[in-house]
Amino acid sequence: MTPEASDSEKLIADNRKARHDYKLFDTYEAGIVLLGTEVKAIREGRVNLRDSYGRLEKGELFLYNVHISPYSHRGYADHEPLRRRKLLLNKREIRKLVGKVVERGMTLVPVRMYFKRGRVKVAISLAKGKRDYDKRETVRARDADREARAAIKNQ
Repeated sequence: MTPEASDSEKLIADNRKARHDYKLFDTYEAGIVLLGTEVKAIREGRVNLRDSYGRLEKGELFLYNVHISPYSHRGYADHEPLRRRKLLLNKREIRKLVGKVVERGMTLVPVRMYFKRGRVKVAISLAKGKRDYDKRETVRARDADREARAAIKNQ
């Protein structure tokens, strides 16, 4: 990532649970169709990606279970917090995703949401669910790595 790109990206929400529960493969950057009050609520940081997922329907990609709380200074305009939201990708990328999701039994998981040049973007990954023993192995490896770093630091 170039320094210019990292400066223009501001993280809004991160789905850490996805990194724990799924083995992540390819990641795609997608735009998202939002209402005005949703964008204002997102700017306040009122978004939660936990338990959210993507689904392909009739050649389009939708995001489900993304909770965007109501905007604090709303008037009569309001939005439904858990409504499905359309993701914007190229047709070529969607076709690629269709093949992998249908053939390999993978799922689409939003990993993070961020602003890029004033627009809300979602990083969505192809993922395969981990079994319980895989999760325990990941935790064990993380603990061993942490202990090794602490031992090196103390020397």
